[in-house]
Amino acid sequence: MCPDYSKKNYLCRRLTTHLQRLSYHTMKKQSYSILFVCHGNICRSPMAEFVMKDLVNRAGLQAMFSIASAATSNEEIGNPVYPPARRKLAEHGISATGKTARRMTAADYDRYDLLIGMDDWNITNMQRICGADPQRKIRKLLEFTGSKANISDPWYTGDFEATWQDALAGCQALLNYILSDEYNG
Repeated sequence: MCPDYSKKNYLCRRLTTHLQRLSYHTMKKQSYSILFVCHGNICRSPMAEFVMKDLVNRAGLQAMFSIASAATSNEEIGNPVYPPARRKLAEHGISATGKTARRMTAADYDRYDLLIGMDDWNITNMQRICGADPQRKIRKLLEFTGSKANISDPWYTGDFEATWQDALAGCQALLNYILSDEYNG
């Protein structure tokens, strides 16, 4: 059930064990919607979007999830996923074909169960766009791994491998959280 690139990953093994115990009938909720958000929506958030889609597809749960990504800025609106980010996804058999950057709106708060930012600055901007977060839907991706760290922006660092590793670990932990008894979404 785990993608080849993460067979040794503890979180993936834990997720696989958890998924084997679940069925569609025992889940609290029938659908989950997630919006991943970063500054420009051309590197980190689309990488997280497509990693998460791949994880839920491989687990056979794609019918239960609506997954997208957006930006907090207008800088890259309409642009495709940045080529090095697309290449990193493709290295793992994941396509981002057709994805173009869009800006997050206040309406997204009501549209999605979770709005997941990549760093503290994203979280601040997401809260500003939404006006508030009374339902605690706005979260940072690596928070689900137990870390307070930010996912570094590879646009500036050039380290798309580190972003890939962070997005993968974060998405595996997020999926495990959503499917756990702890999530009340």
